[in-house]
Amino acid sequence: MAKNNRKIIISCAITGSVHTPTMSEYLPATPAQIVDSAVEAAEAGAAILHIHARKGEDGRPSGEPADYAKICPVLAERTNAIINITTGGSSDMQIEQRLAYPLQAKPEMCSLNMGSMNFSIHPVAEKITNWRYDWEKPKIEGMKNGVFKNTFADIEYILANLGESGTRFELECYDVGHLYNLAYFVDRNIIKPPIFIQAIFGILGGLGPDPENLFVMRSTADRLFGRDNYHLSTLGAGRHQLSLLTMGAILGTNVRVGLEDNLYLGPGTKAKSNAEQVRKIRRILEELSFEIATPTEVREMLQLKGPENVHFV
Repeated sequence: MAKNNRKIIISCAITGSVHTPTMSEYLPATPAQIVDSAVEAAEAGAAILHIHARKGEDGRPSGEPADYAKICPVLAERTNAIINITTGGSSDMQIEQRLAYPLQAKPEMCSLNMGSMNFSIHPVAEKITNWRYDWEKPKIEGMKNGVFKNTFADIEYILANLGESGTRFELECYDVGHLYNLAYFVDRNIIKPPIFIQAIFGILGGLGPDPENLFVMRSTADRLFGRDNYHLSTLGAGRHQLSLLTMGAILGTNVRVGLEDNLYLGPGTKAKSNAEQVRKIRRILEELSFEIATPTEVREMLQLKGPENVHFV
């Protein structure tokens, strides 16, 4: 059973690379919007801020260091929260594009996808008739024919190049097999405890949002890693966000919210900010008598190297 007095880590994924400006007028797209939204989320209680960059002129995803350089150094000056930079980028980016800025910055934390998959939201395109920008529809429809590539060689490359600098990882697992991929690296002492696993439910191509799957991921991780060696976090995509996160917290997991994962605050109501989602899950957790971990506490829990050892440029 989960300890009632444990502190829960709230992560917030600010903008991602999948949702497009047409889908929500509140999706942060410019560097200033991403920074302001992230700072507000941190003030609301998010200890970890998961960052993607976008092109400010039309909101398209970007892997260019120049775009990250307009976000991360400014964000680091405005908040003590942990800045967690994606290495997933976008499914249509090559590994060199995805790592271009993380290799420069050597952050405290990066995301790391633990397997290739058919990651897609292409059915959403069937519901939209008027697109704000001309890049959006081809990108979303094109996901139907794409593969989000994360081979063992890709994972080894990321671990070798970023791991040597002391960067630790949010290990994103979209299916049970991804936990076994992770175990492959743990067994070889390439990934060492404490392990931070982000279990993801509800993405087309990955594990479904059925509550039973949360039990499966939890019990499988216990067998593979031992309860004391890892921290599990729950990510529920779209409308499954709050119900799965609440169940996850009761089962002993941490939680992730944010407009990357879900554009809504409730049925039919778009979230106007990332902070709205943070405040809502925080309210639920505190009503359940859980405490929320601060950035300082999370750095200790995950043994992060500290912001003084990061080189944002």
